[in-house]
Amino acid sequence: MVKITFIGAGSTVFAKNVLGDAMLTPSLQQADIALYDIDEDRLRESELMLKNINKNSNQNRATITSYYNRKEALRGADFVINAIQVGGYEPSTVIDFEIPKKYGLKQTIADTLGIGGIFRALRTIPVMLAFAREMEEVCPNALLLNYTNPMAMLTMAVAKGTNIKTVGLCHSVQVCVPDLLQNLGISEAYDLNDFQWKIAGINHMAWLLEINYKGEDFYPVIKEKALAKPMPHNDAVRFELMRNFGYYITESSEHNAEYHPYFIKSKYPELIERFGIPIDEYLSRCVAQISGWEKQRDEIVHNGQLTHTRSREYASYIMDAIVTGNPTMIAGNVMNTGLITNLPTDSCVEVPCLVDKNGIQPTYVGDLPTQLAALNRTNINVQQLTVEAALTLSKDKIYQAALMDPHTNSELSIDDIRNLVDDLIEAHGNYLPKYN
Repeated sequence: MVKITFIGAGSTVFAKNVLGDAMLTPSLQQADIALYDIDEDRLRESELMLKNINKNSNQNRATITSYYNRKEALRGADFVINAIQVGGYEPSTVIDFEIPKKYGLKQTIADTLGIGGIFRALRTIPVMLAFAREMEEVCPNALLLNYTNPMAMLTMAVAKGTNIKTVGLCHSVQVCVPDLLQNLGISEAYDLNDFQWKIAGINHMAWLLEINYKGEDFYPVIKEKALAKPMPHNDAVRFELMRNFGYYITESSEHNAEYHPYFIKSKYPELIERFGIPIDEYLSRCVAQISGWEKQRDEIVHNGQLTHTRSREYASYIMDAIVTGNPTMIAGNVMNTGLITNLPTDSCVEVPCLVDKNGIQPTYVGDLPTQLAALNRTNINVQQLTVEAALTLSKDKIYQAALMDPHTNSELSIDDIRNLVDDLIEAHGNYLPKYN
């Protein structure tokens, strides 16, 4: 029997998608599903919701059990799914936004790079390393499927700090081309099945390296329509990057606005309006999600007739391919073992991967166009230094990560960046370890 352990199972909606998918997958329908979360109320709600789906949508019936001991939830697992958020909206996410504002540093999402991404990683890596080391004891052969951001930093930390097999999973590659065609207003004019494309790079900054329609290069059509679209619009940052660097990027404009030094600038405040950049966007999303949860809880937790339709999340397809040997292709975040030849070998890259009984098998990409690799490296610098800080508990490495961050160092002086780091360390308190 397959055992699937979900860490962070209080993420009820996400647990519905991933574990609901598993219960609709023949090879996984009789799985032993273990749920763990530090929030016992949310854990019970997720268990109730999943048992309703199991009753209504799964004829073969999975076994669903909540655990209050993490190591016991992990014991004997074949697959471990991670969806934790250390520190939550309050206090940690609020801190990541409000303290940088005191220095004049604005952010949009703050979960992947930037000063907010650095500190989210520093909070999360110790927790992930702790349960990955428990995995080494009680399920050493399990595959860790990580959905938590900052994706590249967390995947890199587990790969460098433990012997656990892991892959980072993100939605941005899956939706890149469909969303692009929709944003250009041409999605209804073309059949997606007539397109072929190739994407590679790093998480949230992977590149649409080629896109063909019925064998013909489709990039000229994309660029013509993109440059003609009136500003501002929700893809403005990505189209501006494509205009200057030649290729479309996978992750959204609100994310990429803070991964580069060009868009959120106190010297040029008009850029925020010009490109439609939603400052504090993640805070707004969190507030809306929290306020809407009471209604959503009734719809999905206390609904005895709840069913599920299989989503496009990678997790169930990966687990099915490994269990059955029926191959599938995914975009996976893995260590760069010569896969992208002009990016550092000890970095985390996002590349096409074959999955079958042999597990996750990344494919060779070769060199990225020089300008794309250069942009990736500006983010990789921060990722590597942050992971080194977490693994060595070196405060100097935190300073260096922040000093290398493209958005932060384009706005603040060295002294201000160091002071900002000190203020964030103090504010996060016990959510961080002690640094040397």
